[in-house]
Amino acid sequence: MSNQQDGGPLGRVESYQWPTGHVSHLTPNQSSALQAFKTLCEKKGYYAPASPDGLTHASHDDETLLRYLRARKFIPQEAFGQFKDTEDWRNENQLDTLYETIDVEEYDQTRRLYPQWTGRRDKRGIPLYVYEVNHITAKDVNAHNSDKDLKSNKTSVKSKTPRKMLRLFALYENLCRFVLPLCSAIPDRQHAETPISQSNNIVDISKVSFAKFWSLRNHMSDASTLATAHYPETLDRIFVIGAPSFFNTVWEWAKRWFDPITVSKIFILNDKNMLSTLEKYIERDNIPKKYGGTLDWSFGNMPFLEPSIAEALEWKADVREKGHRTLPKGPIRWQYNDSGDLVATAIGSENGKPRHQAIAGLHPKEGVATLALSPGRDMSVVLHREASRQDAGSPLTPQRTPIPSRPGTARQLTSTAAKPPMPLPPKLGEDANLRPDSASQEYGGAGTYTVPYRGNANGVSHPPADARQGTSETRFEQQASTHAQDTLAEGTPAYKVDGQGAKLGVMEPNTVGQAPKEHPMHNPEVDAAQPGYVEQAQNLAGQAVEQAKALPQVVAGVVPASVLSAVGMGGKHEEEAAPVAQKKEDPKIDQMDGKAVEEFLRSRTMSGKDGKLK
Repeated sequence: MSNQQDGGPLGRVESYQWPTGHVSHLTPNQSSALQAFKTLCEKKGYYAPASPDGLTHASHDDETLLRYLRARKFIPQEAFGQFKDTEDWRNENQLDTLYETIDVEEYDQTRRLYPQWTGRRDKRGIPLYVYEVNHITAKDVNAHNSDKDLKSNKTSVKSKTPRKMLRLFALYENLCRFVLPLCSAIPDRQHAETPISQSNNIVDISKVSFAKFWSLRNHMSDASTLATAHYPETLDRIFVIGAPSFFNTVWEWAKRWFDPITVSKIFILNDKNMLSTLEKYIERDNIPKKYGGTLDWSFGNMPFLEPSIAEALEWKADVREKGHRTLPKGPIRWQYNDSGDLVATAIGSENGKPRHQAIAGLHPKEGVATLALSPGRDMSVVLHREASRQDAGSPLTPQRTPIPSRPGTARQLTSTAAKPPMPLPPKLGEDANLRPDSASQEYGGAGTYTVPYRGNANGVSHPPADARQGTSETRFEQQASTHAQDTLAEGTPAYKVDGQGAKLGVMEPNTVGQAPKEHPMHNPEVDAAQPGYVEQAQNLAGQAVEQAKALPQVVAGVVPASVLSAVGMGGKHEEEAAPVAQKKEDPKIDQMDGKAVEEFLRSRTMSGKDGKLK
């Protein structure tokens, strides 16, 4: 029997720090694991390889796939579980549409609550982010959590996910879609043959009281939950600065929560070793003045672009802050032009109108590795395959490449390859007699909706002109997420009159323009295996008792867990529930001398004569 799991030897893995375990720096076992991972993803319908003729790229680049493998110790089966969940999550939340349409001011307000790019890199070319916790207030967080702006934002993505989390997704998309591809394309860096897929973070917790940490714990854990689940292996090092005197003692106790590889990336710095440690990894010119360097950058500023970055770009817009080159507010994306050069474009929306402004161009250098322009599937694969299917269609069918507002998953792409092509509905104003088959064409994966159109030349229309075109009852607002938006307003909601003359609302599940409804079928066997209400209550009560017993340990671990959560590295206790009934805050606790706190913590963890903790 083999003592080896698929994808790698059964043994201890020391580290995957860059460039180990990245493109061009793989061991034979790691290369085999990558190939096995691709095969598994393709078999399951979540990955499409490049075409043999080289005209179509793979749906995901190798560096993106390696992020999931590194996160799961190069075990393909485990990496696929996380990869599948992420691809489904991206499709459900329409991440591509979100990043294209988010309001610029809304995006910038969110940026001020999370780590920010300084515009600089470390000695290896990895971007440097800074997060100052003391700048975050409860008022800012409450405003960020509000969904009031959703009512007036017509470009909002319809999703079950809370609005505050959608904003946070956009920040991670900016890291993966703009900052990392930019740093990868700059040639003056070590190992230019390997793309940059991670970031460094300085976490400044100076002047932050324990009470403030506690109040912000949920806010900071959002980033941790998101990064751990859907943006794995995007963080390289964390430099914790300004920690209180008792932090080292607490960290020694709390770091056992985290993976040893994670712990090896964390540096706890004090005033004496702060600059000397930072300079080992970052040039002094790229270290902010607040931390001993010479960079004139403060938390909240736009990026102060490194000279080598600013000089490599061919600027199309002159954006400056404090006299130096910077970037405009809001989301930015890279895309290739017809010449194969990269073009940075400011996107999002301003005052409800789409923004599409070219900022700068970048000519890729030979021998410098490139990174995918999206952490998800490559849309060029989608468009190329759809165009190929259109080319094989009827000669009467107009040849135009569809651009779906919500791209399909790789599963949908591979599973529909063998199906006959789906002709598109006629363009607005196009006569139906040009499409002899248009009267029966259905649109959408479920096949339950038809696109309304009318050919005035021959009197053909679908649905018929005298047919009811309203939606059911009060579901009119659901048209906002369908192709029928703003087209079926008349007769909505629809009513009918019964034999007694009473006016009744119509309830039809397949009404034209009706958004799909989710009515999950219950499985009696599965339902029977689920715990009942009484059993659930008993379990929760037992958990509450155990949490109450361990309260001192939970409280002691809030500070280090919150620090890691701030930059997306959470532990298994990061979502520990707060006590149901909290006592009033005692200001004397925050005013206590650090030595006294340290002595108290030591006394709580000292063992007695019997070898047990006191």
